[in-house]
Order: sequence, then structure tokens, then C-alpha cells
Amino acid sequence: MTEQTLQGKTILIAGGGKNLGGLIARQAAAAGADIAVHYNSEPTRPEAEGTLAAVEASGSKGVLLTGDLTKPANVERLFDDAVSALGPIDIAVNTTGKVLRKPIAETTEDEYDAMFDINAKAAYFFIKEAGKHLADNGKIVTIVTALLAAFTDGYSTYAGGKSPVEHFTRAAAKEYADRGISVTAIAPGPMDTPFFYGQETPERVEFHKSQGMGNRLTRIEDIAPIVRFLATEGSWITGQTIFANGGYTTR
Repeated sequence: MTEQTLQGKTILIAGGGKNLGGLIARQAAAAGADIAVHYNSEPTRPEAEGTLAAVEASGSKGVLLTGDLTKPANVERLFDDAVSALGPIDIAVNTTGKVLRKPIAETTEDEYDAMFDINAKAAYFFIKEAGKHLADNGKIVTIVTALLAAFTDGYSTYAGGKSPVEHFTRAAAKEYADRGISVTAIAPGPMDTPFFYGQETPERVEFHKSQGMGNRLTRIEDIAPIVRFLATEGSWITGQTIFANGGYTTR
């Protein structure tokens, strides 16, 4: 991919301050895009500021935005603020999520609600506002999980909360098609980030590694290029979930 591929484009990245979102932001800025970097709360602000500094150091424009995306009004405000700061949005990427590994018998109602709020509700309204705000021929990408194709224990609310996004993606792909907007989801395997390790024992980490090609976890560097491809040459792909996990699982 040439460094001019994203020249003149504007990208909004939910959860764009760190980990996968941060890498997507940095790479897209290096490819010429202006970036709206969203972060959730004050504890993650320093990392988001670091990402913003990298965006601006590459010569692109950037803006830092915050908000709890489980509240639809905040999602609407996020897009409005991004447009106000940078102009029309061409590409919207949602990397946000929350993970919980817990048996169904021990899961509380509050935990269930929190998991579905961030993994399903926030994703739904992100896709909704993206459809309202994106320029024609825009791109919408949501990060989901390879667990959508797994048969396992412990992750009922995480996999369950992410699974509706496939249906949101397919519906939006049809509803936005007349404007040339592609809508896709990417399902990574367990990723080598702090998001993953807090839920697992060392033994289970080794098992997850053993299921992937090269006996390793998915890396953020494996996924960011797929986002760029879907946002550029791969925009004919729409309504799909792409399982990018080194052979960890499929269906």
C-alpha cells in the first residue's frame, strides 16, 4: 500500500488511543489521513495523547475526543465533534470492547448489562451514527472476536455481546449500499494485548497460542493492515465478518 492511499481522507477511530486502535491511527496518519482519536475515560488519556502526538508528528491533522459510547447521545456527539474539528468523515473504525471470562452461573445482571452495553449497544449506535455522518463511499469497520466461531466456556457475555454486530453489519451493508458505504467486521483471535491477559491463566494462554499459526497469539500488527485494506482497495467487501486469527478458528 502506498503512503498516498489515504491522502485526504478523515478517519474516526473509537478506542483509538492505544493498542490496536492506536496502531491503526498511527499507520493511517502515516498514509496521509487526518485522525479523530476517541478514548473512553481519563485513565486512558495519556496513551491517547501519545497517539495524537504521533499523528501530528506525521504531518496529519488530529483531534482528541472522549466519551462513554454506551450512551447513544455521546456517540452522536462524537461524530458531530469529529466533523466539526476535521470536516466530513470518510472512514469510521470501532475497536472498543469489554471482555469478561466468567461462568454463566456466576454472572450477575450488572455484568451482563455492562458487557452488552459496550459490545453490542455501543457498536449498534456507532454504526447508526456512521451511516448518518459518513461521506458517500465511506467505510465502516467494527472489531469483533474469533470467539464468534468458537465452542468454548467462560466467554458467554463477551462472545454473546459481540455476536449481534454481525447482524448489524449485514443490515447496515444493505441499508447504506446505495451511498457506496461498505460495512465490515473483523474477528481477530486472542490478541497479545493487556485486554486479553487479565482474563486468562498462563496455561490457557499457552493453549490459545497453540491454536494459532506459529504457536502465537494474534498481534495488533496482523489486524491493522486488514483495516487499511478494507478502507481502501478492499472496499468491495461489505456485509462480511473476516476471521483473521492465524487459523485459531473458523466456520
